[in-house]
Amino acid sequence: MAYITDYHIHTCFSDGRAAPEEYIAAARIKGLSELGFSEHLTLTDERDDWSIDLARLPEYVERIRSLAANTPDIAIRTGIEADYFPGKEEEILHYLEKYPFDYVIGSVHFMGKQTVDLGREFYEGKDISVLFSDYFDLVGMAAASGLFDIIAHPDLVRIFGNRYEGDAEPVYRKLAKTLKKHDVAFEINTNGMNKPLKNFYPDPEYLHIFAEEGVPLCINSDSHMPERVAQHFGEAYRLAAAAGFKETAIFRNRERFMIPLEQPQGFTIND
Repeated sequence: MAYITDYHIHTCFSDGRAAPEEYIAAARIKGLSELGFSEHLTLTDERDDWSIDLARLPEYVERIRSLAANTPDIAIRTGIEADYFPGKEEEILHYLEKYPFDYVIGSVHFMGKQTVDLGREFYEGKDISVLFSDYFDLVGMAAASGLFDIIAHPDLVRIFGNRYEGDAEPVYRKLAKTLKKHDVAFEINTNGMNKPLKNFYPDPEYLHIFAEEGVPLCINSDSHMPERVAQHFGEAYRLAAAAGFKETAIFRNRERFMIPLEQPQGFTIND
């Protein structure tokens, strides 16, 4: 049986719609081997509604670790998704070092004080190719920071269907090389199927570049509701294999292990 993990899960501790226990029940139905929780940690000047309240971080970590100790049939991992901000590396590290996370996902939602994923108006009047290049540079800086084990949705700027004008391969190749240099994994994020994009992150057209550069892979749902746990994993695993990936990454106590990539049984293309 294939060993299937989903490390990108948001619950009611941040902007998810259900308690952790409900996601575990969904993971059990899907036949997952590991389920990892990764609430948003966003160190903006004013707390964003979709980020965990810093005062609840101890409660969150204790809740997930307690569930892990009492869930014998699925390995439960305690993670966090921390937004990267240039110049805030020490502040981010302060929180990451305080808690016994199994892995840390790094993400870029903000360019300056604006988010790239909350409205189309962010893109109005901008040169999309320049925006793409600048965004990829920020993701590369996140990978180079040494803070993160996995980089989330590496081309989130595609969320509203925008495309790099011209040959995008060099920007994807540059990012893949940066991830490899700094030994950081990336994810196939299936939640883009629920967005205007209606596709995965990163763009499947360029997925082979990450395989060619030897970047470790995770496959994650970025689920905000239990019914989306492991959503579209059948297609994601098919694409990963077609791109040349032979392994996926799993994590425990901030240590990465590689396991064979196997097509999950019982998953259709749309599962």
